[in-house]
Amino acid sequence: MSEAVAEKNYLNDPKGWKSWVFTLDHKRIGILYLASITAAFFLGGVFAVLIRLELLNPGQDLMGPDTYNQIFTLHGAVMIFLFIIPSIPAALGNFFLPLLIGAKDVAFPRLNLASYYIYVFGSMFAVYSIFTGAVDTGWTFYTPYSTETQTSVIPMTLGAFILGFSSIFTGLNFIVTIHKMRIPGMTWYKLPLFVWALYATAIIQVVATPVLGITLLLLIFERVFSVGIFNPDMGGDPVLFQHFFWFYSHPAVYIMILPGMGIISELIATFSHKKIFGYKAIAFSSLGIAFISFLVWGHHMFVSGQSELAAMIFSFLTFLVGIPSGIKVFNWITTLYKGQIHFDTPMLYALSFLFLFTIGGLTGIFLGALATDVHLHDTYFVVAHFHYVMMGGTVMAFLGGLHYWWPKMFGKMYNHFWSVIAMILVFVGFNVTFFSQFILGSQGMPRRYYNYLDQFQPLHAFSTIGSWILGAGFIIMAIYLIHSLFKGRKASDNPWGGLTFEWATGSPPPHHNFKVTPKMTHGPYDYDKVLVEQTDY
Repeated sequence: MSEAVAEKNYLNDPKGWKSWVFTLDHKRIGILYLASITAAFFLGGVFAVLIRLELLNPGQDLMGPDTYNQIFTLHGAVMIFLFIIPSIPAALGNFFLPLLIGAKDVAFPRLNLASYYIYVFGSMFAVYSIFTGAVDTGWTFYTPYSTETQTSVIPMTLGAFILGFSSIFTGLNFIVTIHKMRIPGMTWYKLPLFVWALYATAIIQVVATPVLGITLLLLIFERVFSVGIFNPDMGGDPVLFQHFFWFYSHPAVYIMILPGMGIISELIATFSHKKIFGYKAIAFSSLGIAFISFLVWGHHMFVSGQSELAAMIFSFLTFLVGIPSGIKVFNWITTLYKGQIHFDTPMLYALSFLFLFTIGGLTGIFLGALATDVHLHDTYFVVAHFHYVMMGGTVMAFLGGLHYWWPKMFGKMYNHFWSVIAMILVFVGFNVTFFSQFILGSQGMPRRYYNYLDQFQPLHAFSTIGSWILGAGFIIMAIYLIHSLFKGRKASDNPWGGLTFEWATGSPPPHHNFKVTPKMTHGPYDYDKVLVEQTDY
């Protein structure tokens, strides 16, 4: 076999733009998703910077109140629906799920490609709405305002409705792939924990997403035909929209965070070079979180007028969901104990996740308690909590996974020094931006307000400066990752010394993943039985 043939991989075989546009290769589809969600992240980030610049001082700095309402709504909608929900499952999950279980592709390659184009089609509606009177309702689209405003509610909600089909198709594909395409000998208890996390996430995607689709469709019908389901003058109930919306959107929080937790399991085991502690507990806690997530939507509605008994039940269930999350955190920490820890960039993101997600989880308990939630509801405390869970959790895990698998995806090593600098800037900038918002919220600063009292200005300015630091970290990250594609050192097949199957093939992988079907000779975390040294630092 010639050297040219031996070096063929999914990036260069086959060639031509049509081979990408019509590809059925899960790896290429994962890369297409990665490029798309990166663009969405950039767009949402621009909106975030504009928000923080406007809030640097009381009164008007850059925009009027109506424009501000549109900007913060677009930030939330773009980040939630276009970036964070598909970020790990659709991008990293699509690329690595078949590799992790030794398969050549997902179960339904054409459905996989269709899900990507549905994502693009839905995103086009969302972006179109920006230019036709951007929606100003907040990303939750609460009635009755969303049925009355003259902004582009229909294009944005229709875009989210279409995006839901992409999520459902991806979830169905993952469930069938995990059930049917594992190599012989890979039992459920030999699955990598990232696969368990994707499996639990897929269940939520398939079960919960149709509820959001129906809810948004009802909202569109309400605006177009005045059917009255959310209109009290016609016998409807605007609070019913909140029940429908949060029945999906709280499980959706775990669509966002569960895959991130799966990545953290991989990172901690690999960079500790130690058998994961409590494998079954971590695996089943993913399913436990998926189940309980359907039972806690009412904690978003403690001040909506629901009965005291209902509020007490939802509060109890909210505390209950912390148990499987706590199991994961304590098992990760125990895995670290006496491990041979390598502080490479992916591991630094994993440790950041542990710190930031723990803060997000603990502050969630404050919001789950009835007495404190009434005071903190709709303040900046909620904004800070949400970002510590979503960005401090999901995004940090996504960045850790991206740096972990970058050498495998593109066959190139990035600059270690600059990756550490960027990680530090992201970590520091994030905490400066959002920890100050816990203080603002506890002092009574309402969220989403365009103007505020002078007493809140120092903390708002501090938060805005943090957003600049955070932005600088992401700019540096983009530069060194792009630079690595052209000038980076060639990566070995297993630069981190991992035991899962993706490290048993080339970097980048060939078109059908493996030249020879791998065999199950050890578990994914058997570092106590198999010695694999780290080859790139």
